[in-house]
Amino acid sequence: MSTMNEAATWPRVEATLRADGTAEVSIGGSVTPIEAGTVDDARAQVVGIVAERAAQLGRPLRVISRDPSGEWPLIIHPDATVTEDTTGGARPAPVELAPEQSPAPVEPAAARWADAAASTSSTEELPTRRERRQSFLVQEQAEEPATKGWRGFATRIGLRMSPSEDERAERADALAVSQHWPGPRTIAIVNGKGGAGKTPTTVLLAAVFARYGGAGVLAWDNNQTRGTLGWRTEQGPHEATLLELLPQVDRLLSTGAQSADLAHYVHHQTRDRFDVLRSKPMALAHEQRVEPVDVDSIHAVASKYYRLIFIDSGNDESDPMWLRMIDHADQLVVATTTRDDHAEAGALLLEALAERNASSAALADSAVVVVTQADSKAAPADVDRVATGYRQLAREAVTIPYDPAMVDGLLHYGSLRPTTQRAWLAAAAAVARGL
Repeated sequence: MSTMNEAATWPRVEATLRADGTAEVSIGGSVTPIEAGTVDDARAQVVGIVAERAAQLGRPLRVISRDPSGEWPLIIHPDATVTEDTTGGARPAPVELAPEQSPAPVEPAAARWADAAASTSSTEELPTRRERRQSFLVQEQAEEPATKGWRGFATRIGLRMSPSEDERAERADALAVSQHWPGPRTIAIVNGKGGAGKTPTTVLLAAVFARYGGAGVLAWDNNQTRGTLGWRTEQGPHEATLLELLPQVDRLLSTGAQSADLAHYVHHQTRDRFDVLRSKPMALAHEQRVEPVDVDSIHAVASKYYRLIFIDSGNDESDPMWLRMIDHADQLVVATTTRDDHAEAGALLLEALAERNASSAALADSAVVVVTQADSKAAPADVDRVATGYRQLAREAVTIPYDPAMVDGLLHYGSLRPTTQRAWLAAAAAVARGL
């Protein structure tokens, strides 16, 4: 157990800073956005937020910080001092050098953070009496006792035990995916190769968010050529697809429309509690051609009735329908397996988006990569190799173990092995940190 002087690993604290001075700090899954003029100003605000929480807990907090210079493990103390966390590994951002250049010495990350905090605090006005006084309403939230493993068994027989670090991490992920964000969020699941795992990733991410965060989650098959999202999910009491929804867009967007009207066109997943908007895989592509304006219309309806929209995409990245999906996306998820062609296709896609325009480049930089072990014969080293390669290209890369329940037939989160369910919860939490 942590003492009052040791740096705590719970709650999990992550800070992401961007070159434009915007940032987010996540403490135990609760995200605070930051808008500052520079990266240094954002660092100072992060230090202040984390130090305040550390003061409430009475102990320093470990922080994973990500900024344009790389990823740095830090410890932030209640008095706002910053030190290196020697238990974690730093990952500086790669720097391209000319052949005759030698790398410049890197200033320690803790020094940069401490300097930013000090420079800001030196110019700030003295706090008012109200600001100095700690509210009597601020109280540390009591941690629930362990429920898993031998610690959970001991709790159930009357010996209250604190949870393990693994259980704390699982609780933090569950808290992250249980949040409700202001306004709808759109998540696009992509890879230019078929069979890379886009549809299972769409279904199981939607299931995790719906199970933990409640209703208002839609999975949408945005595929011109035989999208299979409908084949891997339950069918409702009808056979409607997006082709039947499109003529009703104006009515569904009118003030007289009700959420129950959508039940005519979407297929509710009774176990996993989200809805599916199907394409029509039995029809030829030219018979169900959807134009960019149609994507806009469907997205307008989805945004009115759902808080989270997961879009399963096709393989043609040049298709205007695919590109319009990217324009609507708030978060990008690259699905891949351990196959080299799948992994390479996903990496090329990120590189292409980085060159398309500023908003697409931002999506690529903040992308989450889900590496699925689709082949039971693949070695864990193969999964780790692909994930490690993507961590230089994306915000996060998470891995999913092989599970026979994911191979064929209908996908249900509850049918997965416990280790697979935990992996999908971690993947969903990685997505949530970008929303």
